[in-house]
Amino acid sequence: MATDAGDIAEATSVFEEHRPVLHGVAYRMLGRVADAEDVVQDAWLRWSAADRTEVREPPAYLVRVTTRLAIDRLRQVQSRRESYVGPWLPEPLATDIGSTVPDAAERAVFTESVTLAVLVVMESLSPLERAVFVLREAFGYPYAEIATVLERSEAAVRQLAGRARRHVEEGKPRFDVDHDQQRDLTERFLAAAAGDDLDGLLSLLAADARLVGDSGGKAKAPLRIIESADKVARFLAGVAKSVPAGMEFTLLELNGGIALLAHSGGKPDSVTQFDIEDGRIRTVYIVRNPDKLVSLATS
Repeated sequence: MATDAGDIAEATSVFEEHRPVLHGVAYRMLGRVADAEDVVQDAWLRWSAADRTEVREPPAYLVRVTTRLAIDRLRQVQSRRESYVGPWLPEPLATDIGSTVPDAAERAVFTESVTLAVLVVMESLSPLERAVFVLREAFGYPYAEIATVLERSEAAVRQLAGRARRHVEEGKPRFDVDHDQQRDLTERFLAAAAGDDLDGLLSLLAADARLVGDSGGKAKAPLRIIESADKVARFLAGVAKSVPAGMEFTLLELNGGIALLAHSGGKPDSVTQFDIEDGRIRTVYIVRNPDKLVSLATS
């Protein structure tokens, strides 16, 4: 295979064209930006070293390589997560889905597959189930193509897809919430917390509200899930009283929804995001593990 400058330039151009999809597959598989970037880099190494004259469909080849690498990486990291300190949440991902996926129906499907709630539910899927779910539900690949990617029969892939879809449907929130409502509730939440308004916090929470904090043992956060509106509100009120001077808060789009990013000393301190049902906050997600906030340092 020729390896002149023109050939490498063409290979690079093809890869960069498809990088967003490859990163999207890898992130949904792994829930970590750094792990996804490592997988995409490994896919580039495979692509750059391949005999590309034998590759008739580069997009299919690249997705196949990336998916298989992500499955291997997922099997490795799942064992590490068993010893993770406290609850594990996906790494927040900055998104701007509205500008990259203009079709409203397609955007809704694409957004749902990257929300924290769905990614948390996907953690309980097997690597193969997760791969099928990502390729089918997020990217719309036909079963026959997924079967080729995974080297399984189409019938087996359909079974994996059915199990994965049922599991995710059972575990994800049952109500769709638009950005305006998310923004409104997030702003009211911040005002109530900053104003030491316990009743105000309680009014925003569903009776069976939960708080899930992810610190990885590297920052202060509850090591167990907090259950009930009263306990969640009291915890949040206590946290608000200890916010250091100079803490800055920014609303931005993360994982397809509105989130609250806190900066302290010029560094990201935490990300807070909500699951909302019937106009109230059902789940509070707080990510404080500094390793999972690195990609937001310039946000």
